[in-house]
Amino acid sequence: MTKKQKQMVVRIMVVFVMLAAIMVGEHTGLSERIQPHILLAFICLIPYLIIGYDILYKAARNIRNGQVFDENFLMMIATFGAFGVGEYSEAVAVMLFYQVGELFQGYAVGKSRQSISDMMDICPEYANIEENGALTQVDPDDVEVGTIIVIKPGERVPLDGVVVEGESMIDTAALTGESVPRRAAVGDDIISGCVNGSGTLKVRTTKEFDDSTVARILELVENASSKKAHVENFITRFAKYYTPFVTIGAVILAFVPPIALTLMGAGSFGALLGTWLYRACTFLVISCPCALVISVPLGFFGGIGAASRIGVLVKGSNYLEAVAEMDTIVFDKTGTLTKGEFKVTEVLPTACTQEELLELAALGEGYSNHPIATSIREAYGKPLALERVTDTEEISGHGIHTWIDGKEVHLGNAKLMESLQIPFTKSDCAGTVVYIALEREFAGTIVIADTVKEGAKEALAAMKHVGVKKTVMLTGDRREAAEAVAKELGIDEVHYELLPADKVTKVEQLLVAQSPKAKLAFVGDGINDAPVLTRADVGIAMGSMGSDAAIEAADVVLMDDDVRKIARVVGISRKTLRIVRQNIVFALAVKFLVLILGATGYANMWAAVFADVGVSVLAILNSMRTLRRN
Repeated sequence: MTKKQKQMVVRIMVVFVMLAAIMVGEHTGLSERIQPHILLAFICLIPYLIIGYDILYKAARNIRNGQVFDENFLMMIATFGAFGVGEYSEAVAVMLFYQVGELFQGYAVGKSRQSISDMMDICPEYANIEENGALTQVDPDDVEVGTIIVIKPGERVPLDGVVVEGESMIDTAALTGESVPRRAAVGDDIISGCVNGSGTLKVRTTKEFDDSTVARILELVENASSKKAHVENFITRFAKYYTPFVTIGAVILAFVPPIALTLMGAGSFGALLGTWLYRACTFLVISCPCALVISVPLGFFGGIGAASRIGVLVKGSNYLEAVAEMDTIVFDKTGTLTKGEFKVTEVLPTACTQEELLELAALGEGYSNHPIATSIREAYGKPLALERVTDTEEISGHGIHTWIDGKEVHLGNAKLMESLQIPFTKSDCAGTVVYIALEREFAGTIVIADTVKEGAKEALAAMKHVGVKKTVMLTGDRREAAEAVAKELGIDEVHYELLPADKVTKVEQLLVAQSPKAKLAFVGDGINDAPVLTRADVGIAMGSMGSDAAIEAADVVLMDDDVRKIARVVGISRKTLRIVRQNIVFALAVKFLVLILGATGYANMWAAVFADVGVSVLAILNSMRTLRRN
């Protein structure tokens, strides 16, 4: 509890005791002996100002700034009106219970923020740099790329980098939600925000702090609340028109009925005015839209917090809402459903030996960082004399054109061979096939197989279980390899041999085909997935091994690349939306009923307090259910 909240608790307790004493006096007839009557009003004014001075200040400040119609204004006018008709204790009670509701709201928001602010604790305070045999603590912002930093046991990793000395277990729970530590040894990448275990590590930094994993995560978390869901925007617009409407309604209720009844001879205007002023004040208290303007954003904030605790970053409540409405999910294959750990399984030469074909392919792929290129170089297993390679050019979606020892070499898929009109033998092997041509003559085939990720099949089944109707896989891979993976995982629809631009086109076709209210999500990890992630209703990126461009373009980030968490996020989002809708229906129904009762004189100020504070507290309690672990 904050210092401000503790002070509010003291104010509430003091005023509660004072109000209890005043009400005892009213019920024992003691208050009637206090003369003149204005003295009782002054006595009640003391607890009223103790508990409500900040509400009055906010109302006056907002009026001065041109923002008249808000809950502070409604509370001020309603309680002033209660004083005006002699209901002093009820005026104090209304302000007291309103502040109780505000205190409860502050606690609930703090609780909800805590689930996300825990993520803020990943921010490292310093980095250790070795100077003259001693460790010096410096600001991570001041560390340049390529600097060797020392991470002692128990310290938080301050910057992204590569381990150059030491071995340890790294706790990634704060980032990924994964409880099992990961081993980090020489040559392994390490990301900022994790906690080092029992071993000392020396790490060469690969990114500045502003570009590091932890900085990107903090930026995403800080900006999450700025992107509102459609329901939140509706509530904002609703409150904008609702508050002035009920204020005008209260004015009409206060003056029109007594004037009409006076003209009809039903009594004197003065006597009738007091009764209808009281009803108007009750009407104002009831109409305060606190339950909606508090509980709806709180529900979404809690949902985002629940997702962050399992290692999933949702960049805004609008995306959480979109995930809840998703019925089609599209996956990129490599690195998303499959490990992306390619291994050469077959080398099939036609005009040379296996060794020569593998050397040709390894040299041709010598400058590429693609997983397929890495697997070919690993299969060759010998140092490469890359000075033999010149004028390498990547042909998007087809392959590579290069020169080796002055001879023209092409490496790529069947489309490359066909576009060059080179006769070749097409392979039916399940896997990625690289065709090699030397001097525009077919030299042979290399087959590279990828393996399905652990948990991918389980993830697809879980998505079906939570109500995702259609699963689709897009890949640039061959038909045989694509269909083999789709069959193994139980994917409904597969599209293969696609160029990066083709994936965008295919997603657009799927978007057109679905119903207007349904949402489509795309899951990817590569830099060429960024355009598709942006085009989909919901872009979901792999945060651990995914490219910066994919993470930047995505709306939801899986921090540990575990696709099984998508189904959990769908569950969280649908629960959040269900709770938000419950709050809207409940709050409006109760307020509408009590408004009618208040306008007709069947509900007094105490009923108004329940319709305002009571409904708000119940709605907040309901919203806090989104914080529970799913």
